Amino acid sequence: MARRTGTSTTWRNWAGNVVTRPRRAVAPSSTDEVAAVVTRAAREGLAVKAAGTGHSFTAAAATDGVLIRPERLTGIRAIDRTAGTVRVAAGTPLFRLNEALAAAGLSLTNMGDIMEQTVSGAISTGTHGTGRDSASVAAQVRAFELVTADGSRLRCSAEENPDVFAAARVGLGALGVITELTFAVEPLFLLTAREEPMPFDRVVEEFDQHTRENEHFEFYWFPHTGNCSTKRNNRSAGPAAPLGRVGGWVEDELLSNGAFGALCALGRAVPATIPPIAQLSSRALSARTYTDVAYRVFTSPRRVRFVEMEYAVPREAAVAALRELRSLIERSRFRVSFPVEVRTAPADDIWLSTASGRETAYIAVHLYRGTPHQAYFSAVERIMTAHGGRPHWGKLHGRDAGQLAEVYPRFADFVALRNRLDPGRVFGNAYLRRVLGD
Repeated sequence: MARRTGTSTTWRNWAGNVVTRPRRAVAPSSTDEVAAVVTRAAREGLAVKAAGTGHSFTAAAATDGVLIRPERLTGIRAIDRTAGTVRVAAGTPLFRLNEALAAAGLSLTNMGDIMEQTVSGAISTGTHGTGRDSASVAAQVRAFELVTADGSRLRCSAEENPDVFAAARVGLGALGVITELTFAVEPLFLLTAREEPMPFDRVVEEFDQHTRENEHFEFYWFPHTGNCSTKRNNRSAGPAAPLGRVGGWVEDELLSNGAFGALCALGRAVPATIPPIAQLSSRALSARTYTDVAYRVFTSPRRVRFVEMEYAVPREAAVAALRELRSLIERSRFRVSFPVEVRTAPADDIWLSTASGRETAYIAVHLYRGTPHQAYFSAVERIMTAHGGRPHWGKLHGRDAGQLAEVYPRFADFVALRNRLDPGRVFGNAYLRRVLGD
């Protein structure tokens, strides 16, 4: 039986900008228990949403009905070395999956830059990293199990229910509750990371070269400066040479989290200090090279809380969009304490993936939590939409269904599938009404 976590409860996301008070919250431990939760809620006329660890900045998981919590739906179900797959419960955090795979000598091919999310939450909102050839977390899914609005259980893969498979890998929680996922895995491998400061003008001039020559390339531009920090990750034959305990702590905890958080708090209180703080921050990180197992190189700790908007633009539009963004900040009164993050991904075939059908560049803007963000984000959004941008489903944006239908060729197909699987909108909420329509 699903364990009730309270008859009345409050749920907040990581950034604290979404608060929801469901009628009840439950923590099922199996697909059967999830099906029973959904069936009961539908009978009572209550909506159902599944929550992960709250790393979405949108209200995708918000509900005043029944909230399904992930903490008991966890664990590795099976590893198939012959097939090169791992089957895992949907509420398992990515860091637990990575640790278990590494212990078994295996690895995912690519990762985002944090690993606190649940596996189902990560794929459902389109979590991605950066990669020349390797795509998002969802693109590594080979099969999944889905509980639909009538309590039915669907097994979905490229061969079984292929339309649901194509849609629900980035399904926004609109098609049902994912209870189990099968990921493609490969033998554990090492990455060598080369981090290096670089001027903005050089980075954008050499952007195509860096993305072509490196398996994984990303960079951060510090607004109010001409400075960037670049990161190139490529596979290595070893040996491993991870960051030293002291050096890694100084760079990743003291500078990138502790000191940076204090400077952001100062900038929020006194915005005039942000440009000189940006100059200081952009020069604080030095060049470094290290080699470690892949997931430790892909990810980094994020302890300074913020709000974020990220847009996926056609890769050929990335440099123009970045130049316009820089011009916007230079001519405006915006004071931006967080760096702008730029990553890339190959095209994939998932209907609502932000990289669906096109090579993609991701441009993410952030502001320290508690800083007014609407004007800055809206101005950035106008630039990105003018370049055919698609907003990240789990990050703040102002787009609605009519606008999104113009940038997703399979949008109507997704809506039609939703109408078939959930005609009564058991899995609906205000966010889905905005982005998918009624």
